[in-house]
Amino acid sequence: MSTAALKAVTLTHVRYQRGDRIGHFLAWVSLVPVFISLGGFFCHFMFRRELQGIFFAVGLVISQFINELVKTTVQQARPETCAILEICDSHGWPSSHCQYMFFFATYLTLVYASKGFTVFQNNLIVHLATWSLAFLTVFSRVYLGYHTLAQVFAGTILGVSLGAIWFWVVNTVLRPYFSLIEESEFGKRFYVKDTSHIPNVLKFEYEQARAARKNVPSTSNKSD
Repeated sequence: MSTAALKAVTLTHVRYQRGDRIGHFLAWVSLVPVFISLGGFFCHFMFRRELQGIFFAVGLVISQFINELVKTTVQQARPETCAILEICDSHGWPSSHCQYMFFFATYLTLVYASKGFTVFQNNLIVHLATWSLAFLTVFSRVYLGYHTLAQVFAGTILGVSLGAIWFWVVNTVLRPYFSLIEESEFGKRFYVKDTSHIPNVLKFEYEQARAARKNVPSTSNKSD
């Protein structure tokens, strides 16, 4: 089999200069979208099953399809360092990593902002971490040689724009149907729910759990 016929799956394959500690750190930063997709949203569906989170994930998938469509249409080459990284057979405009992270940061910020300033203020650390990772992703893709400045800038703008548009679609066009999805066979079978109308879900669930625990017969009563 000739090497020219081989093509790598680069989902978790990020290269950096040996001995470059900054490059090593930024290589891990580049994998954040993978961790969010495979870990974050999978765990969210398994343990939370929130419609807002499910449509959030759907939006990210749509965003990546749009990114691939734009890339194959424009067909802009990656920087010259692509030869060392062995990725010259793929296109670079716009950066999918930057688009993903800025879509994620934009949508997440709008979700919290829509619940009111107090909820947003209480999660400032979350927003700071999310946006910091987004900008670090921009820096990492240029630093590691995967993209040019124009390519990461395009991915950033597209990610912010699509994140804002999809948030509007979900919370204006689709949200009126959330109750129908909850009451559908799919919703009942998989316990899919919507708690976006509750300002502080953690506090609500905490109080509900405490109230339910008080109604559970104690072990001592059972033994009597």
